[in-house]
Amino acid sequence: MSNTNLILIRKATIITHDKTIYNMDILIENDKIIDVDTNINVDQCDIIEAEGLYVIPGLIDMHCELCEPGFDYRESFETGGAAAIAGGFTALTCNPMTSPIIDNKTVVEYVVNKGHNVSPVAIYPYGALTKGNEGEYMTEIGGMQLRGIVAVSDGDISIQDSKTLKRVLQYASMFELPIILHCEDHSLSKGFGVNDGYIATQLGLEGSMAASETLMVAKYIAIAEELKIRIHLAHISTKESVELIRAAKRRGVRMTSETSPQYFSLTEEAIKGYNTYAKVNPPLREEEDIKAIIKGLQDGTIDVISSDHQPHNIDSKAIEFSLAANGISALETALAVSFTYLVKPGYLKMEQLVEKMSHRPSHLLSLNKSFFGVGHLADLAIFDPESDYVVDATKFKSKAKHSPYHGMTLKGLMKYTFVEGKKYTLNI
Repeated sequence: MSNTNLILIRKATIITHDKTIYNMDILIENDKIIDVDTNINVDQCDIIEAEGLYVIPGLIDMHCELCEPGFDYRESFETGGAAAIAGGFTALTCNPMTSPIIDNKTVVEYVVNKGHNVSPVAIYPYGALTKGNEGEYMTEIGGMQLRGIVAVSDGDISIQDSKTLKRVLQYASMFELPIILHCEDHSLSKGFGVNDGYIATQLGLEGSMAASETLMVAKYIAIAEELKIRIHLAHISTKESVELIRAAKRRGVRMTSETSPQYFSLTEEAIKGYNTYAKVNPPLREEEDIKAIIKGLQDGTIDVISSDHQPHNIDSKAIEFSLAANGISALETALAVSFTYLVKPGYLKMEQLVEKMSHRPSHLLSLNKSFFGVGHLADLAIFDPESDYVVDATKFKSKAKHSPYHGMTLKGLMKYTFVEGKKYTLNI
């Protein structure tokens, strides 16, 4: 009988953010990697034959809604964690857009404790910048930091008043936590979920201007530059935003940014037929925006790829477009979409993808994860880079069983995910 505490992964291709090693064996005991070498021989252990498979550090998601407390009919720590494992994620962040909002130490304690007790992956909460995410009164960030938040953010809501924004950013910068900002001028958008362009006009829908995003990007950069503070901008979607961020970084502004798979794989064409499964905020843009996003990923203007997992039940999607909720069930497709649309065409190397989906998020959030080697926790994802599969959203582990990628063929079928040495067998 094999020793279930000892697992040998044989002849794998190991890919980290800075190197690729071929035909290597990995030996895991309990929760840690204890050996990495060629031709490891061990009696009585579980064996995974990994020839032709990629082994990468577990993915870390910087932009995710887990909906607890308050909205667990949409997603829970258990189902979100199961979806994460299916997609190769071993750690998730939790946006503060819950009920009650994660804006005080009591709610932080609840999220940390319940996440630890019931989620199969690590859960790291964000604390709200303003009370109730209402953009007016500052939260007690220090108390939340002591209870376990890893960043501050008002989720997918932007602080509209510039004076308040300045005060909040000055205060938040004192705690040396990442300040994660959504970029939307509500007077030009209001979460319409459709780009203000030809498709919106054709469908008779009110659209969200690209300027809604870029005006906020410019405002954030100007304030951060003058105050000399660090900011992180979430789910960038327009070419103008990429240009502003690139120029700001060249001037030495202390900032990072992220995008999500839908913004380099889908255009506004996806909402034709009033397809609410492609309704997101910020909305899907045009082909020129996709090219700019890819260029920004290539040259480092965009640092991180997050899933932007925003789950909603089918009743919130299968309704009139203007009333449907924004969001994609994304944890289970994020890696495969990124691999299919970035790595396979040659836009990014696999090492760069690992950097943007694992190593960089870990570094920005000070998580001390995404390390691979002897003595480190066995947080790993193993997938087949040559295996095609058809997305079937009805089989998602997430409660949100819908996707704009439903029926599409992607490359990169997940085979196993390891969370602190615990093996989860997926598509075998």
